[in-house]
Amino acid sequence: MRLVTWNVNGLRACLGKGFLDFFQRVDADVVCLQETKLQPDQIALELPGYRLFWNSAEKKGYSGTAVFTRVEPLSVTCGIGLDAHDHEGRVITAEFDGFFLVCCYTPNAQNELARIDYRMQWEDDFRAYLMELDKKKPVVLCGDLNVAHEEIDLKNPKSNRGSAGFSDQERGKMTELLSSGFTDTFRALYPERTGAYTWWSYRFNARKNNAGWRIDYFIVSDRLLPRVRDNIIHAEVEGSDQILTLSTCSYEQENYRTVVYARRVREGESSTVDIAQAEVNPDPVMPGDN
Repeated sequence: MRLVTWNVNGLRACLGKGFLDFFQRVDADVVCLQETKLQPDQIALELPGYRLFWNSAEKKGYSGTAVFTRVEPLSVTCGIGLDAHDHEGRVITAEFDGFFLVCCYTPNAQNELARIDYRMQWEDDFRAYLMELDKKKPVVLCGDLNVAHEEIDLKNPKSNRGSAGFSDQERGKMTELLSSGFTDTFRALYPERTGAYTWWSYRFNARKNNAGWRIDYFIVSDRLLPRVRDNIIHAEVEGSDQILTLSTCSYEQENYRTVVYARRVREGESSTVDIAQAEVNPDPVMPGDN
């Protein structure tokens, strides 16, 4: 089963930058999107063989998630069941036979940590949500989680320490999640790998110098880890106007995005899971407005 997660930073704009070409080429069973920034009636999108599920923010042009699947889910729910969090279209959960797939776009703490208190509450409530799901069956969490967990996960940790996406508070909450029965598959497979990032600023030749952040994840319940074969970040997918790497704008800044692939194997199968992901700022100025 092949899964893809991708922060598209505006699906309508992404459609003009090679989205459908990539979609056809990747041939995924399930595609999870973040920052769709639309209402379903604002787009005419036909993907033969796929069912399309949307969770849009009440505020138009903001946030939003989507799940496109050709494997019929047992159920699909939007949000995490808490009114304080369920107005921004940040979570879709699809239940399959062997696991829950959770597509998530984590709230950005914003410049100067303006939204850090809300972010901390989100982290606690979202972790509790995942743990409740995990009691029923294993969880596959993917998406833009807006945090570089460890110093190895960004090029310039010293200059960015305390910035949104690399504050002690946010990093601590990721540690709590990973101590609650979940595993960051990339770090489990590649504990010492450096230079593996999923987002770069448009400034200071960050992409050219690979001065990036790894803020997009494929996280699984611990008991699924033995069935994970690989997690690959395809950093060669680049260019603000090229297929597979997407140009994004937030706070009037352009951010480069890349595609992340992960492969997950069931017993007796050699299927893959592909994941594409997105945003966090390697600079002290925050990239996201969410």
